[in-house]
Amino acid sequence: MNRFETEHFYHCPYCDAFISCVLDLSENVQEYIEDCEVCCCPIELRYAVEAAALTDFRAARLDDV
Repeated sequence: MNRFETEHFYHCPYCDAFISCVLDLSENVQEYIEDCEVCCCPIELRYAVEAAALTDFRAARLDDV
């Protein structure tokens, strides 16, 4: 990992599995869809960064967006 990346842990909004992901802190706002490693359901990940620090993170079901 470089200095603009950080490992983040969250729970899948479908199966509640504890998941690890690497976040890119070089952009102020990121939004993308990633499948759960356990149940394969699509999760919308949204996060915000300020001064290279994570300020907000959300993992949502696609039907909740």
